[in-house]
Amino acid sequence: MDQHDPSAHDPAKARFLTIQAVRLSGVALAVLGALVLALVLPLPEVAGYVLLALGALDVFVLPLVLARRWKSGE
Repeated sequence: MDQHDPSAHDPAKARFLTIQAVRLSGVALAVLGALVLALVLPLPEVAGYVLLALGALDVFVLPLVLARRWKSGE
């Protein structure tokens, strides 16, 4: 398989895009949580805190876990 073949599967690119998708979903969760806490969305206040916490985990913790798990050379 040619290295310059655009149809060739690049695991590093797929992993990078996965990490970015996880971060983006975390931002979306955090924004939803903030909307709940600002009383824009009609959900219980505790739901806002849960969404905000899950969003923070998705943005800050999960990408580190995935990067460590997919570390090159192992």
